[in-house]
Amino acid sequence: MTEFEAIITDLSHDGRGVARIDNKATFVSGALPGERVLLKYRKRHRNYDDAEIVQVLQASPERVAPKCRHFGQCSGCSLQHMDPAAQIAAKQRVLAENFERIGKVSPASWLPPLTDQPWGYRRKGRFSVRYVAKKERVLVGFREEANPRFVADIDTCEVIHPALGPKVGLLAALIGGLDAARDIPQVEFAAGDDTVALVFRHLVPLSERDRAALVAFGKEHGLAIYLQPGNQSSVHPIWPESPRLAFAVPADGVELEFLPLDFVQVNAGMNQRMLARTLELLDLQPADRVLDLFCGLGNFTLPIARHAAEVVGVEGEHGLVERAAANAARNGLGNASFRVANLFEDQRAAPWATQPWDKILLDPPRAGADKVLEYLPRKGTSRVVYVSCHPGSLARDAGILVQKHGFKLVSAGVMDMFPHTAHVESIALFERG
Repeated sequence: MTEFEAIITDLSHDGRGVARIDNKATFVSGALPGERVLLKYRKRHRNYDDAEIVQVLQASPERVAPKCRHFGQCSGCSLQHMDPAAQIAAKQRVLAENFERIGKVSPASWLPPLTDQPWGYRRKGRFSVRYVAKKERVLVGFREEANPRFVADIDTCEVIHPALGPKVGLLAALIGGLDAARDIPQVEFAAGDDTVALVFRHLVPLSERDRAALVAFGKEHGLAIYLQPGNQSSVHPIWPESPRLAFAVPADGVELEFLPLDFVQVNAGMNQRMLARTLELLDLQPADRVLDLFCGLGNFTLPIARHAAEVVGVEGEHGLVERAAANAARNGLGNASFRVANLFEDQRAAPWATQPWDKILLDPPRAGADKVLEYLPRKGTSRVVYVSCHPGSLARDAGILVQKHGFKLVSAGVMDMFPHTAHVESIALFERG
């Protein structure tokens, strides 16, 4: 295949370098802006092309040696070859560009980026599992960078919790030795402060031999073992008898219990920093009534309750709301309560939506909160803090808050929840104009 030189001019939203070849965008995995590279095409498309590096002819000063030997093969990280400070700067540029291009707004000031330990940070995730006949063994890992249909052949992961990251190969060997080796499509992992759990999805009933092997693996490596024969409600532990997953928020004296498939913030260290910044931006006063939308398990709700008169959390998933209420009771927080509501449907007639709220916290999924912003916040709300996992939806919603509701975008900044990836987590403060 023909090789050709190119200059990388930009970084795409998924962390690939971008070159313009014959006035056509070419996306190059592992390339950085400013680099001169020798490429070959991986796949041609009508409006863009995919290429791979043959050789870096002139490296960017921001290029560093990836820590993980599987980098480039595994799709779990896309930016390990980029200096961490440069990663943060790139994410800040993405956020700023989205504000300007989509929301037609910009913050009055930029918050300093929040960062934490960039290795061994991931406490939640899902491994794909596949028996590969040609290799006569099972692969466990994330998808291949070059071909997402395939599972990357890895044996360690530098970004996963240290109780599990070095043991990916051992996990693959374990599954490869099971009678049900071809009928386990995925393994989910979840780590609390004291317990790391594995959830094995299995498509056929497990033999006693397989169950014994899984229990023995859990005992040997100090991991809680769960099985999932069906949907999420089928998840149950087989060792130990009653595992306990929980994480504490020491700054606010609360602890949250959760189930292994519950949504929790992936990065435990960053979650603590994010909570502290959120409370700082909310500027809670003893008489404040606060509405926490998309509240999940109460990750923000419970710490808020330590500082405000009342907080109501709203979440669409019944199970999460039940566990959030249980967490509030367990922590003695009688001023925190929870409601079940689909926030992507019109809830303006719901009692919680018609009440006056001094402050509102939003932490929506990637789709954002535009449906809620059709009827909230009402005039009595003086401050809104928005935690975002997608800069495009944040920018769109920032435009709504500013242009429809009369708020000012006071400050915003990125939070490095997923180091070495192109994922942009951010936070923004809005105040009444």
